[in-house]
Amino acid sequence: MAIGFNPKHIEEVSLVPGDRHSFLVCTVEVLHKLGWKTGQLSESGVIAYTAKNAFSWNAEVRIIIGEEHATIESASVGSEIADLGRNKKTVRQFLTAYDELEIFSPEELSSKYEALKSGFVAPEDDLLTLPPATTADHVKEFLYVFRPVKGYVVTPVLMYLNILIFIIMALSGVNIFDPTSDSLIDWGANFTPLTLGGQPWRLLTNCFLHIGILHLLMNMYALVYIGLLLEPHLGKLRFIAAYLLAGITASVASVWWNDLTISAGASGAIFGMYGVFLAMLTTNLIEKTERKALLVSIGVFVAFNLVNGMKGGIDNAAHIGGLIGGLIIGYAFLPSLKNKTHLYLKYGTVALITVLVLSTSFVAYKKIPNNYSLYDQKMAVFSALEAKALAVYKLPKEASKEQLLKGYKEEGTVNWNKSLKIIQELDELELPQAFHERILMFKKYVQLRIKSYDLAYKSVNENTEAYKDEMAGYNAEIQKILDDILGEK
Repeated sequence: MAIGFNPKHIEEVSLVPGDRHSFLVCTVEVLHKLGWKTGQLSESGVIAYTAKNAFSWNAEVRIIIGEEHATIESASVGSEIADLGRNKKTVRQFLTAYDELEIFSPEELSSKYEALKSGFVAPEDDLLTLPPATTADHVKEFLYVFRPVKGYVVTPVLMYLNILIFIIMALSGVNIFDPTSDSLIDWGANFTPLTLGGQPWRLLTNCFLHIGILHLLMNMYALVYIGLLLEPHLGKLRFIAAYLLAGITASVASVWWNDLTISAGASGAIFGMYGVFLAMLTTNLIEKTERKALLVSIGVFVAFNLVNGMKGGIDNAAHIGGLIGGLIIGYAFLPSLKNKTHLYLKYGTVALITVLVLSTSFVAYKKIPNNYSLYDQKMAVFSALEAKALAVYKLPKEASKEQLLKGYKEEGTVNWNKSLKIIQELDELELPQAFHERILMFKKYVQLRIKSYDLAYKSVNENTEAYKDEMAGYNAEIQKILDDILGEK
């Protein structure tokens, strides 16, 4: 598989001295046999173009004929980064057809060559004699993927948008190599407690954020690769719709699966585009010989990234959600892709799949248990009850016995028991283990408070200090738990 801007494959064949003219005649005969279009014919050789297939671009084939050898070069002329072995196949196809060509007599060869001479371009216009490409030419070739052109508009715009947001984040002070969790959340990363807590816009905004420059570069490469293959055939509307909708399905999957993962990046949406392409590769929309090579290439890419996503720190749920969403969207697009002249089918399909994805995502968003928000709500109630229970310690020194007894019993122990019930309810929620460990500390804290208040009540009621040491022990344990809760050592 050749990779580059643009990919190519080159082979040489040896010639018998004085055989240049014969090779040129036979080359033209092979081109006619293969159905390739001749772009230029000269004394130096031929430039031809292969027939374009469904999801592949033409290849430019240059056959340069020297005195002792001929060079056959096939180069992709469309928007391709990797040719999946097509250029090598094209060169081999030419050489096989050449070997199978019938043998002409010397008279036939001479006659055919004379007939070809009338179509030769002038020596000064012969592209085959131009000097090889310079470094500047290669730079221009590389920059091609950054320039919007017909059939390739949305991809570079999306790339620019992702890069622009990254630059703005960097200028605002976000670390370009290892951004903090807080900075990502501030800029709109997908974080389950916040997303489910009334900030659904994070399902989309996180698709345009990246966790460091390496993350951005890897995603932009993957975006350009699939965009060059897919956008010319989907068109602007279907491409942008698939990208955004797949991004949303990826984010919903992330929220459903993850607890406290901070998710950001275009990879979920990009996986969706690969899903769209995989859907098409399972149909006869793409020519059979092309389909096999593309299936292997795209399948390996997807499988590798899913396996790699099992490592810590990678939101594989978003990858899988985007991929599944893309597969569904891809199959939904098939009727309009097979009937490109029916615009109503194109727009109707996009509208229908948009409504279906958004409505399904909305239902899923509402159905996902928002235990984090419930946790916060119950902890707010707990804090209010705790404040009431602790009010006894704010009574003046000259407070009466009745006031102290009421403070420890009716406002103290009663509210601590209510607090204990809240803690028990929290322990029943599906939350990460870290939350349950914290809840357990609160439970011990409340239980100790209840014991301490019971002894304080007895001490006041019986007007004795017999319980002083036992109360001091409870209070020491309470303080230790408070230190642990607050993170103090």
